[in-house]
Amino acid sequence: MFEKILGVLATFTIWVISSGGYVGIAILMAIESACIPLPSEIIMPFAGYLVSTGRFDLYLAATAGAIGCNLGSIVAYEIGKRGGRPVAERWGRYLLIGPGELDAADRFFARWGSLAVLIGRLLPVIRSFIAFPAGVARMRLVPFHVYTFLGSWPWCFGLAWVGMKLGDTWDSDPRVKAAFHRADLLIGIVLVALVAFYIWHRVRGLKRPPQP
Repeated sequence: MFEKILGVLATFTIWVISSGGYVGIAILMAIESACIPLPSEIIMPFAGYLVSTGRFDLYLAATAGAIGCNLGSIVAYEIGKRGGRPVAERWGRYLLIGPGELDAADRFFARWGSLAVLIGRLLPVIRSFIAFPAGVARMRLVPFHVYTFLGSWPWCFGLAWVGMKLGDTWDSDPRVKAAFHRADLLIGIVLVALVAFYIWHRVRGLKRPPQP
């Protein structure tokens, strides 16, 4: 089951980016930033691979990803601004978003204020939910989008750079291809285990009562 989920996500990502170019990157990163489980760790490395083939420019790919983050964050921001916590708790479970994730984002924003949007965009997990408490706090839109972009760009650049470097060495160094070929089974098992843990953690979070 998990292998199929991972395969569908990867196939969908490759198709959108291959068909849509930079716009495809922005669309996928917008989906990820709207709290829909589509990992940027799949999206941006594949974009980086296409950089290694000469189809994309590394800086433009990172910029497209960061723009997508801004667009997708509008959804979570508006939910927080207009509906607040009750709406997120009611509908979030359909996206496997539970009180645990909402509590973590709330605490992070309470500690860092507006800078939480900038810092949070550089952190796994938190980056996907940080727009929600910003909306609840009715953070001004201009700083919100500036911080979202500035925090998202290095994240997108780093993942794309990794994909580009792997692409550069894939054909030029046969040892890399051989190592990946030998490790196919192990990589598959690890990925399936990570996806299983991710879903288990999110489902468990749905059952966790919100902290007072």
